[in-house]
Amino acid sequence: MADVFEDETEHTVSIQEYLKDVEEQELEADLVLGGDEGKECTYSKGYMKRQAIFSCLTCTPDGNAGVCTACSLSCHDGHEIVELWTKRNFRCDCGNSKFGEFYCKLMADKEPLNSENSYNQNFKGAYCMCHRPYPDPDVEEQVEMIQCCICEDWLHENHLGFESSDEIPRDEEGEPLYEEFICQACAKKVCFLSLYPSSIWAAVKEGEASLDGNQGGSILADAVGASSEKVTGHSPVDDSKGEKFLVNGPPASSSSGNLENGIETVSSFVSADFKPVLPHRDELLGENPEKQKGIEDRDTISSPKCCLGLDLSVTPLNLEKNKPMFLSKVWRDLLCMCEKCIEFYTKKGIRFLIEKEDSIGEYEKMGKQKRQEKLQQVEGAELNFLNKLGHVEKIEILNGIADMKNELSSFLESFDSSKPITPSDVHQVFENLAKKRRFQ
Repeated sequence: MADVFEDETEHTVSIQEYLKDVEEQELEADLVLGGDEGKECTYSKGYMKRQAIFSCLTCTPDGNAGVCTACSLSCHDGHEIVELWTKRNFRCDCGNSKFGEFYCKLMADKEPLNSENSYNQNFKGAYCMCHRPYPDPDVEEQVEMIQCCICEDWLHENHLGFESSDEIPRDEEGEPLYEEFICQACAKKVCFLSLYPSSIWAAVKEGEASLDGNQGGSILADAVGASSEKVTGHSPVDDSKGEKFLVNGPPASSSSGNLENGIETVSSFVSADFKPVLPHRDELLGENPEKQKGIEDRDTISSPKCCLGLDLSVTPLNLEKNKPMFLSKVWRDLLCMCEKCIEFYTKKGIRFLIEKEDSIGEYEKMGKQKRQEKLQQVEGAELNFLNKLGHVEKIEILNGIADMKNELSSFLESFDSSKPITPSDVHQVFENLAKKRRFQ
């Protein structure tokens, strides 16, 4: 019986815990929304590098449209909304031709279609290779999901292509050791990453297998041999005729998650049963100090020399399998920015990887900055209000604040922390304050 009553006991939290929880929820909202307060439609800003997007299944049940934060609040309040977190290079669809006779309340004058927008199954409320909703109503325990930074779909941890979720790089507390993730399907598109140094991969978990550098010779020979051939007008990269980049396990090593969990010391993560065949950085760059410097100190816009010393458009990688990729905090900074490589990224449709604003880490950084600016504006407004008051009014307000703090402190010191705070307790605090004001 005692256990029954314990289960029925109302969960209590301290004021400090409550305020901390509120602060964390507000911060999380700012990170998801990128600091967007949802007051204005973002359509006029064009195809934004990254923004929070929502799908309204009430208005577009086919899941072929997305709306910005402001429109989800003002135009689609009470509708069936799917929260998509963020999408890249997207322009708000609210009120365009996909919505029939429905018009955007915030900005009615819009083009019929946003031709550069892309839509995946998430807009229909489906995720992963299993095409299930999240949360899944048919599952008791929800499996954590990870977003691919290429296709932007979310995958269940048990559907990543690993035998066990233990192969996902995490620390002892279960926190991710990776910054970004590339799913098994998208790994083929970016298999050239296998030519980069180990610092692009997420950190090695203690006790895991290390990279076997001796296995990289054959791949390096193929790559270097191909790059030395005379370049013809035809590129071996032709998706319409079958991709000629064959992937043999790029290094497996990464919310949601939190993408600010950066890696201080990075190297390859390799599971015990998976050994990627990759050239070591020194093998790739040889003794050429200029190439080594290219990897370390490349220009942020464009580099005249290739960091890899290869033409990726004519460099076949003789690899066999696809494996998910878990990448470190620095991996985007290490991507080559020479003209040939940038042209290659563009042809492959992945030029966004070298755009700083594309990464979730940068997006969350912007959200934190805007939140800090907002808090500073609030503090500034409060100080400005006080400064406009006369001396007597200032003293009264400051005394009132001091009385409130003293009364709350007295209440907390005398209150039994094992008991919940009731509405009558709160009323008593304010009654005591009122009595003190009357006798002053």
